[in-house]
Amino acid sequence: MTTGNGQSQLPISNLEYDFITVLHNKAEAVQAYERYIQDAQEANSQPCVELFQKLRQSEIEEAQEIRHHLQQVMAHGKM
Repeated sequence: MTTGNGQSQLPISNLEYDFITVLHNKAEAVQAYERYIQDAQEANSQPCVELFQKLRQSEIEEAQEIRHHLQQVMAHGKM
């Protein structure tokens, strides 16, 4: 919703919401990979542990990039 001057009346922009949602999903993925790593360790499967660790690290790096974009959008309204 916008006012007559084009300003949004929403508490956050759609773009901010999108980045927050994606960041939340990445955080959940990181937690899930921690469980998967434990499962692989319990199964004594080092190749699976290493794969899950690699995938977890990718999620962390992506989350950091998303966080940076979110900060920029929150500060400037866009990238």
